[in-house]
Amino acid sequence: MAQNLKERIYNYLSNDIGIDLGTANTLVYLRGHGIVVNEPSVVAVNQKTGRVVAVGQSAKDMLGRTPAHITAVRPLVDGVISDFEVTEEMIAYLVKKAEEYSKKMLGPRVVVGVPSGVTNVEIRAVRDATRNAGAREVFIVEEPMAGAIGIRLPVHEPVGSMVIDIGGGTTDIAVISLGGIVRSKNLKIAGDKLNNDIISYIRNEFKILIGEKTAEYIKMTVGTVIPGEPMETTIRGRDLITGLPREVVITDSDIREAMAQSIDVLVEATKEVLETTPPEILSDIMRIGIYLVGGGALIKGLAKLISDTIKIPVHVAEDPLTAIARGTGIILEDLVTYQDVLIQNEDELPAQK
Repeated sequence: MAQNLKERIYNYLSNDIGIDLGTANTLVYLRGHGIVVNEPSVVAVNQKTGRVVAVGQSAKDMLGRTPAHITAVRPLVDGVISDFEVTEEMIAYLVKKAEEYSKKMLGPRVVVGVPSGVTNVEIRAVRDATRNAGAREVFIVEEPMAGAIGIRLPVHEPVGSMVIDIGGGTTDIAVISLGGIVRSKNLKIAGDKLNNDIISYIRNEFKILIGEKTAEYIKMTVGTVIPGEPMETTIRGRDLITGLPREVVITDSDIREAMAQSIDVLVEATKEVLETTPPEILSDIMRIGIYLVGGGALIKGLAKLISDTIKIPVHVAEDPLTAIARGTGIILEDLVTYQDVLIQNEDELPAQK
């Protein structure tokens, strides 16, 4: 009874916020309002003063277009913090932006999604950065688990579910049952790697240098992993021989060739996880299928390619970009039920023998 009263008082005085802390994009869920922030994980810093100039979309617009003393940086690399101070600034900015929808007296209670298999040091860094950004309480959840909860898979039941979360910096392949991750694999093959593959391919084949934003645009417009209706787009870049601007036409078969090696690694990793999965869970997955979440799930033909290779149905989750953020929101609605899916606090961890 006292616990319920305390909970109601805290709900009245503070917000509950869920953060999908991604390498490419960060989404923020505010309890009672849904997803209120969806911004690129980019921060522009003035090197002379050390001050943050812009965060999110306005900072991303500066990528590749800044003067020498301003650098637009991504504070998260492969889903983990690479620049602690800048990440702290970014989380503080996003939390403040979310709280504009509902101003409360106390600091918020925050659930943060992190890639599976991160170390205790990396978990502590996320926890500390979020606390320093003004959070009252911080809970950490692994992203594939949050994604599975977000798309309403039966994570607490004795039924095997499989989720592939393809983000910007990492791909998480996880088999889930009874509120825990049974098997998982974390890959550095994700959206950013595919962009770099496209940049390298165009540099080698067409002798043209393009930037990250152009590579992302090509991937989204003509990127496909299985042959289909021919597609093409015109891009502009710098000619490596003359140094002058040049325009070329890129087709879907060019991009398929550029991404082929990385996609093969992703499919092989999925096979490896399935090979070590207990047979009972494997039969559940064969029946239910595999679910793709994250931005990479939107790559044309990827679900069909994986399905044809491993002979298991593969589904693209509804609105895969927001699945993890929605999952953090569902956890916040009922922290007691989802307590066992959270990564424990350092003070709750059992002592090392």
